[in-house]
Amino acid sequence: MSDATLSLLVLAGCVGLFIWNRLSVGVVAILTALALYATGLITANQAVAGFGDPVVVFIASLFVLSEGLESSGVTAWAGQQLITRAGTARNRLLIALMALSAVMAALVTPNGAAAALLPVVVLAARRSGQSTSQMLMPLAFAASAGALLVLSGSTVNVIVSDALFEATGERFGFFEFGLIGLPLVLVTIAVSVLVGRRLLPDRSPTSLPADYSAHVDTLVEHYSLDVGFFRLEVLPGSDVVGSRREQVEVPDGVVLIGVQRSTGAPAAADDVLDVGDVVVVTGDSAGITSLVDRHGFAVATTPLTRGTREALLGREVGVAELVVRPRSRVIGETVFAGLVRSGVTVLGVRRLGKDRGGDHLVLAEGDSLLVHGPWPAVEGFAVDDDVLIVDSPELVRRQTVALGPTAWRAIAVLVGTVALLASGVVPPAIAGLIGATAMVMTGVVTGPQAYRAVSWQTVVLVGGLIPLSVAIASSGAADLVAGWLVAVVGDGSPQVVLAAIFVLTVLLGQVVSNTATVLIVAPIAVAMADESGVALAPVLMLVAVAGAASFLTPIATPANMMVMGAGGYRFSDYWKLGMATTLAWFVVAVLLIPVIWPT
Repeated sequence: MSDATLSLLVLAGCVGLFIWNRLSVGVVAILTALALYATGLITANQAVAGFGDPVVVFIASLFVLSEGLESSGVTAWAGQQLITRAGTARNRLLIALMALSAVMAALVTPNGAAAALLPVVVLAARRSGQSTSQMLMPLAFAASAGALLVLSGSTVNVIVSDALFEATGERFGFFEFGLIGLPLVLVTIAVSVLVGRRLLPDRSPTSLPADYSAHVDTLVEHYSLDVGFFRLEVLPGSDVVGSRREQVEVPDGVVLIGVQRSTGAPAAADDVLDVGDVVVVTGDSAGITSLVDRHGFAVATTPLTRGTREALLGREVGVAELVVRPRSRVIGETVFAGLVRSGVTVLGVRRLGKDRGGDHLVLAEGDSLLVHGPWPAVEGFAVDDDVLIVDSPELVRRQTVALGPTAWRAIAVLVGTVALLASGVVPPAIAGLIGATAMVMTGVVTGPQAYRAVSWQTVVLVGGLIPLSVAIASSGAADLVAGWLVAVVGDGSPQVVLAAIFVLTVLLGQVVSNTATVLIVAPIAVAMADESGVALAPVLMLVAVAGAASFLTPIATPANMMVMGAGGYRFSDYWKLGMATTLAWFVVAVLLIPVIWPT
């Protein structure tokens, strides 16, 4: 059996495993590389070389850049601006959402754009009275189109640019993809606006992502934070020094909640007050002022209530609702509203559905607490073994806090990275590494956060399938398939050749990820261009476009899958609008690409 036939059999097995969908795509990629090595089609070094390929490094760095924009509040700000400015008219809102999705996909990849904008679209649909099923699929399709606006928009772009460089020594320019990407964005929006209402279902979703737009108001109402509390520090010379808590005289309308020692521990009933202790009180402002003047206190903290939203939830500080776990180490500890522990302030305490913030409460299993403090301290409860966190602080912050304190740093890093990529001063992988490192060094993302941001499944998928692409090219399989296709199209025009490659790529891309599809098709397309005499640049750009045209099934892209539940879609819903969009892309690509990149 020839090497070409053997490599095609491995390819068939790879595609079959993808369609079978019982193994993760990363496992399929690794099995493919191992099969190529076992059959002698590649060496051991070639089997693992893909994981160190510059393309893989660049792709990993893009995930960190995307995380920086999301975690700094840039995407939340963009979404809030869109809802404010677009209004509630269906077409105007849909155009604005799809345009924003396309732009964000160019900056943070299609999957990142879909994930970031999903809650924004749900909120916009609720406020405008529209069905989410009428908006979410167009959002995903616009993200796929937006990925073609710049080189870093998608792994597919990077792969075809790298293939062009290996064959000709030249790359596609950073903004060169936009020459075809912008028309595709416009035609995608046009299809959804003109025929989307008829081709998309009007259905209630089975699940919706959480909406935190009214999160603070909900917590304020639940924990009765309409009045709040003052924290008053005992100063030297105060007449309460040496007195017990119940001996502190308070004016009418003021309630003394508790005392916290300077060491941080709650004071017991028989403890005497000392300098540096904090007295927690609640009541009217006039009474608090009288209390401060009478006993020589200093106001350490003013109340946090419904009227101080920015103080409750902002760029630097946030809130979280916690529930005491069974067998938690905090069971038995005394708390009350106004107590400060581990860098956060207890705003309220509830037991069995009743507010107990004004009492000294000995914590028990199932008690809930509302805490307030700097975001790092609040988010730290997500990994605390003693409490369960009700709502993810990270999701709350990303949805509700626009342009956080690190936003401008994130934007500056992104602009610098784009400048490096556009200028070509350094290779794309180096530019990506510089950008990712800058995100960490400037404090936009932490080191662990950067590691978590990388989609290791994508990294393994690309690294594991690069050897397959190499084997298809080196074994002669690419030339063999290209010869079959050329024989089918005969002496047709370059448009016919491009059309054949488009159909092959689109069919494969509906059941295999677009990244895997392009890795498989790229060497075939290179060989077909050589046999048919068509220039390589338009052929590879056509592969990039067809690889992004994954609209017919929900499994074609992660973005399609992300919107499925929230949009209430079924598997069969995708092909209707997907087919209309694919046909529009086919016409635009086959007609425009030979004009922009002469064949």
